Amino acid sequence: MKTNPQAVSVESLSKWQTKISIAIIGIMFFIFGFVSWANSILIPYFKIACELTNFQAYFVTFAFYISYFIMSIPASFLLKKTGFKKGMMIGFWVMSLGALIFVPASLGRTYPIFLMGLFTLGAGLAILQTAANPYITVLGPRESAAQRISIMGIFNKGAGVLAPLVFAAVILKATDSALFKQLPSMTGVVRSIALDEFIRRVTVPYAVVSAVLFCLGLLIRFSPIPEIDTEHETAAVAEANSGKTSIFQFPHLILGAIGIFLHVGTQVIAIDTVIGYAGSMNIQLMEAKVFPSYTLAATVCGYIIGIICIPRFIKQVNALRTCTLLGTCFTLLIIFSKGQVQFLGHTTDISIWFVVLLGLSNSLIWAGIWPLALDGLGRFTKLGGSILIMGLCGNAILPLFYGYFADKFDLRLAYWVLFPCYIYLVFYATVGHRIRKWKV
Repeated sequence: MKTNPQAVSVESLSKWQTKISIAIIGIMFFIFGFVSWANSILIPYFKIACELTNFQAYFVTFAFYISYFIMSIPASFLLKKTGFKKGMMIGFWVMSLGALIFVPASLGRTYPIFLMGLFTLGAGLAILQTAANPYITVLGPRESAAQRISIMGIFNKGAGVLAPLVFAAVILKATDSALFKQLPSMTGVVRSIALDEFIRRVTVPYAVVSAVLFCLGLLIRFSPIPEIDTEHETAAVAEANSGKTSIFQFPHLILGAIGIFLHVGTQVIAIDTVIGYAGSMNIQLMEAKVFPSYTLAATVCGYIIGIICIPRFIKQVNALRTCTLLGTCFTLLIIFSKGQVQFLGHTTDISIWFVVLLGLSNSLIWAGIWPLALDGLGRFTKLGGSILIMGLCGNAILPLFYGYFADKFDLRLAYWVLFPCYIYLVFYATVGHRIRKWKV
């Protein structure tokens, strides 16, 4: 197997190289978060501008995240050929193209072209995530991997806290509340002109995003982060994997990928549906726009707890178990708890705050699954990472189930979609990650 001659082992890295690498990858995770979590505003935005149902609006997440399923395996082969740094550059350039597609889509108010742009953005992110997540997982001791991933999570979700607020500030106006009230009574050309003006507000922001992403690709390519050798194995790992010829011979990885699929689906439902759920309580978009930021802020709190406590006070596997159990409990409370409360200046049903608290329960699940799923993969690490990244298509699939049940029943009962997901995650945290052989 051809290897990159510039690649080095993790053990040979100096403390400075490790710290600067973590900082640069952290900036990348900030970009991931900013682009990804802007979707929570795009969903209600496109629903209004393109006159969509709940189900149709959630194709925003479908188009964005299904690209992870399609692109993750090709991304792993790309990274084998180019190495981490060139691969990351290409990923940023693909994202740049995706952002640029928003310009013609907005000028024509054409939802399918927006979806094409979102798919392309997701494809670039699939390449970047396939590189960045295994990179940060192996960049140090295995027992503190969840701590490093939690640091990345703060960058990612911190950007997510800002993204809906910044994006809303750019594309929404104080007068939009009046516009939304007038739209139902508008017809014909007047309605079309109003919606065309509304949708074209994304033209300049996404053109700027495209230029920034292109420049970031160049910066990453010439940054000081080292190439890490993941192809060579220690003697113990080589012996354990001596008879392994396929990635599917690692049950804990495959079960972990299913866990990632379900986890990211629950996470995006908690963030991207909360504005719509607030709307069912007669909270207008101009007020409801802050709820995704609340959910992401709860996630950041969980990451901070993880950084402080893992592995000093709690093992990362026990943190995973705690979070999956919390997610199960919060889901039941969303469905069954009722009553008006006033909190942070909002008058809402109490159940919406349990949707927000899902951010806390989701915080350490991703960080817990990755080191458990990649444990002992050796030369299969890059491919294993791409299998886990494929699980991100859960962001594409599960919101559609939520949107279908929201249309068929109501927005509260649709949260039942989360319950079996958390039950499986409890299984993986307690039993699934220990399975090393398929039983016939």
